[in-house]
Amino acid sequence: MASGYGTHSLSPSSWNNFEACPRKFWLSRQRLPRKTGMAAALGTAVHDSVEDLCNLDLEGRDDNETGWLPSMAKAILTRQWEDEREKFFKTPRHPKWKEDEFPGAQKQLIGALNILFKKAGYKQVSLSSITIAQWKDIQEMVLAAEGTLRSSCGRLMGRLDLLVADRDEEGNTIGWIVADLKTGKPPDDEVYDTVSRQLRLYRDLLIDNNPNHPKITAEGWYSKNSSVYVAEGPNVIDDALVAWEASQLTKEPFVATPNSKACGFCEWKAWCPEWPMAKARGELESHGTFRDYVVKIIKLEDDCSVGLVEIMRPLDELGNMVSTDQKYGVIFSGYAQDHIRKISDLDWQGPVFLGGVNVSGSSWKMGDWCDVLPWEPLLESKRDFN
Repeated sequence: MASGYGTHSLSPSSWNNFEACPRKFWLSRQRLPRKTGMAAALGTAVHDSVEDLCNLDLEGRDDNETGWLPSMAKAILTRQWEDEREKFFKTPRHPKWKEDEFPGAQKQLIGALNILFKKAGYKQVSLSSITIAQWKDIQEMVLAAEGTLRSSCGRLMGRLDLLVADRDEEGNTIGWIVADLKTGKPPDDEVYDTVSRQLRLYRDLLIDNNPNHPKITAEGWYSKNSSVYVAEGPNVIDDALVAWEASQLTKEPFVATPNSKACGFCEWKAWCPEWPMAKARGELESHGTFRDYVVKIIKLEDDCSVGLVEIMRPLDELGNMVSTDQKYGVIFSGYAQDHIRKISDLDWQGPVFLGGVNVSGSSWKMGDWCDVLPWEPLLESKRDFN
């Protein structure tokens, strides 16, 4: 692809997006309304709490003090949870905030801390039994928390969660561990390919930036069950630089590579004309309880709680849509009702993207979990290329 919008840095997450679907990556860089969810908010709160605990100033505390860590961890997590709630509601696209997931975040934080205990040689201990002296020892083991890595050329970057000293049984440092904290589902066997590539990029950037480095191990730390997975494999720097070159933004959209995995959880479908084309060609799965559609709004009740919609199909590759005569009643509630009301207030006359429609009943149902967006295919970049 031709070079376009200046220079950019490629991170592991953007690299994964680019490999999954170049169009998905391109759309993610167009400053479109972003989306968040509870999983992301919970993960960030746990990550930031671990960082805060690693950076605690414990000067003047009694080294033998115990029982301090549970209340400290909860107070820090509570503060981070509140910060995430505020950011959550400021994000343009979000579902309902679920306060009842806070206990799950507490369990995940404890799971992450348990991994740190084991790495420091404190096995089968509880938060309440950790002394001030032991936590200071753990802090010394943590060489960096939430550190930024950049290649010497500036083209590659990453934000690693933890860089930890790898210790032997006598407590001597024998290497470094690049640790990425994961609050999602642990793998059944080996670490996921995308996670492996991410961890190896962190590892390889550290190797390049530290000529006299010790042995470096890249690990995924899964806080749900305090499990650790090692990412092994060849150096990925050259592959990452190839991806960097290919991912320089252009005014024209990157090629789309639609498939069920890439499209299933893509947050940019409302701007991708290739998605309904692939769906019409039968390249994407169209079964299950929750589905995505482009529709025409036929009728809405005054309070926007109930409507009648007609499914539309693609006319061409530009995103123009035509009717199918397939009409369905829709019950709108929660944020879906708020969003369809906003579209109605704007007197939007074009098609509408409905994401996450529950089609299990005689009428479709849309609630807090759903997207309701104007269908606006993006055919060229909104960014300034002058």
